[in-house]
Amino acid sequence: MSTQRKVVLVKRRTRYEELVSQYNTESQAAFVIGSRGQDFSDYKIEHTSYVQAIGTIEKYLTLDYRLQSVDREFLPNFMFSPDDIVLVIGQDGLVANTLKYLDGQPVVAINPDPNRYDGMLLPFGIDDVTAVISDVAAGNFDSMGITMATATLNDGQSITAVNDLFIGPRYQISARYEIEFNGAREVQSSSGLIVSTGLGSTGWLTSVHRGAEMIVGKLESRNPSFDWDSDQLRFAVREPFPSQLTGTEVVCGTISTGQALTVNSQMASHGVIFSDGMIDDFIEFNSGTAASIGLAICAGSTGRLSI
Repeated sequence: MSTQRKVVLVKRRTRYEELVSQYNTESQAAFVIGSRGQDFSDYKIEHTSYVQAIGTIEKYLTLDYRLQSVDREFLPNFMFSPDDIVLVIGQDGLVANTLKYLDGQPVVAINPDPNRYDGMLLPFGIDDVTAVISDVAAGNFDSMGITMATATLNDGQSITAVNDLFIGPRYQISARYEIEFNGAREVQSSSGLIVSTGLGSTGWLTSVHRGAEMIVGKLESRNPSFDWDSDQLRFAVREPFPSQLTGTEVVCGTISTGQALTVNSQMASHGVIFSDGMIDDFIEFNSGTAASIGLAICAGSTGRLSI
């Protein structure tokens, strides 16, 4: 049996691979994209760069470590070992996708193309891999705390998020539910709710805030981002619709330790809760189901992971 430390390399399909899969061949994908006025070559350049980055990293590590690769789509069913080192190769969202399935394993996040990706969660470059993995294997590294969110249903199911929770319809239809927070309660019809952690606050939550003047006007600050390890969550309702039966007052707020946001579904079908953009890893949220959303409680009675 090998005594080498195992490194799990987490990657995802590129846009090029998704297009070729959708249209069966590269030439057909190029034809369709070209007919829509887009340059297919950019997809291929992005793909080539990503594949080359993975190949370079594998070359750096293959002699000293046992390598195992896993695609993003298989993360919900992948079994990580307690002593695995997890190496995530960008983009930022892939880091959050990975963290929710871990239990204390160290994560090294690599930006494969700094000219293409912002890399707010990707502190290392390809040339850093050998030194960083060596330090992690030796236990010589610092970590950052991350507060997570959890939604617990009245039927016992629950789901945890590193970035954010989405509560609403699976398809592009209106969500119908009753919301309760800080003593206020109302029935709403909207595009759904976002509940964000500090880690996710620069992503979807920022997008919602900047697109909804009503929400921004109710905030103390026009910048919705906050520290990764803050003992709070923030929620925002997407596009609430006012009517005789639905209101638009409870549209945003901060959930602190010991608090909960309660959402009671009134959707006959297609209601879901998913986290961190993993729409296929959802729990149903249909009529009669109530969700209580608050800070996650993890091992050691904390709501934090390390990165």
